[in-house]
Amino acid sequence: MIDLHLHILPGVDDGPATLDDAVALAQAAAAAGTRTVVATSHVSDRYPNRAAGLAEARARLQEELAARDVALEVLPGAEIAIPQIADLAEDELRALALGGADALLVEAPLSPAVSDVEPVLRGLLARGHRVVLAHPERSPLFLTQRSLLTMLVAEGVLTSITASSITGRFGRTVARFARELLDHGLVHDIASDAHDLAGRRPEVLPVLAEAEALLPGLGEQVSWLTGEAPRAILAGERLPPPPPPLPPREPERRGLLARLRSARRR
Repeated sequence: MIDLHLHILPGVDDGPATLDDAVALAQAAAAAGTRTVVATSHVSDRYPNRAAGLAEARARLQEELAARDVALEVLPGAEIAIPQIADLAEDELRALALGGADALLVEAPLSPAVSDVEPVLRGLLARGHRVVLAHPERSPLFLTQRSLLTMLVAEGVLTSITASSITGRFGRTVARFARELLDHGLVHDIASDAHDLAGRRPEVLPVLAEAEALLPGLGEQVSWLTGEAPRAILAGERLPPPPPPLPPREPERRGLLARLRSARRR
């Protein structure tokens, strides 16, 4: 299990504040079945991180994990905000790539005020970067312009959705959109986007096991979405053939979603 989107480096963004907090997050990830994570700290106006500083923080964390026998590999990366991309030199962008290969994790805007998304993403593709769009199911832009995401995927953009989006962590509208994306084969990775142990836990496989009740057949796609596809992304390789699409299902029962969401908040 590979978690392609996890805020695990201490003291650099809104993830863990201390090294001990980061180790606890790593321990929880390992206990949930994760073996490799990518340290996707924010690179944004609020958190103007750069590759050199993130590399130092990752090295300290990996050393501490080894000292405490935490079996978790932490790879380099970042979650880059759209407005920051114009300010980053080409060498810096490549140094922020996931796993050191050619893919950039670009944050789908969570504010409707962000503009120029299409030309920025197309510009990255034109310059030879592979683009992985983080949590598009939670973005007001794509929630209101769903065909835009379909078009971008057709042009080569990959998507990484948040596991808990499927089970209602971010509300019904986001949950329905996440499942719609899965239905149409528009998802290439499912990650935790974890920040802490309180509300944004580093759990993917346990959440997807719950989601099977909402999406029969999802279990047959899990190994591709959490292993084969992210492994290819990290290696800079072509994605392997995807699994068969989810089978048609009856209309969702609201009560089931409500019960899952309630259980997750206990």
